[in-house]
Amino acid sequence: MIRVLLADDQPLIRAGFRVLLDLEDDIEVVGEAADGDEAVRLAAELLPDVALFDVEMPGADGISATRRVCADPALTRVRVVILTNYAFDEYIFDALRAGASGFLVKDTDPADLIRGLRTVAGGEALLAPAVTRQVIAEFVSTPAPQVREVDLDVLTPREREVLGLIGRGMSNEEISTELNISHTTAKTHVSRTMTKLRARDRAQLVVAAYESGLVRARHQ
Repeated sequence: MIRVLLADDQPLIRAGFRVLLDLEDDIEVVGEAADGDEAVRLAAELLPDVALFDVEMPGADGISATRRVCADPALTRVRVVILTNYAFDEYIFDALRAGASGFLVKDTDPADLIRGLRTVAGGEALLAPAVTRQVIAEFVSTPAPQVREVDLDVLTPREREVLGLIGRGMSNEEISTELNISHTTAKTHVSRTMTKLRARDRAQLVVAAYESGLVRARHQ
């Protein structure tokens, strides 16, 4: 059972999501929050598998709430997905840097919403390769005023190469083809890279690839 926490300041929005999710046999809405502070409190109390945070809420906004949840060692299993009104707005990149596992547009197709929740609950990032490429294009054009240090020295040459390909939006299958390795080997390299860089999921590897300068160096 996938346990979901909804956080949105609009009751109708929360009700709509609840009705939709309650139709699924493997998804359960365990709580609702009307602001960011309440969302963080309920995340700690309920320990949902996935937390859907509206980007704009009273009190702590979705980005701040995401940052607090993702920084709490007790909540490492909670995956945060940001809800936005537009596919690519200024908040997306802040959300990824804060630790979000991906994002969904509020008017997304119901089937895509369900599929996305299952993807995130399974430990994957909610960033399909095609979407990742669009995010990357915007990410490069809107660099953060301050970026964190990313130590690439902990990676092997092959892992560094894999990180660069992830940053370019490649899937595991595309990486295996590009490097002429098996799909299992590609998946292993991705997993080890994630562990060494302490990334929560693939979305964080995309961020790390750019904040380390690795991918930009490839395009210069």
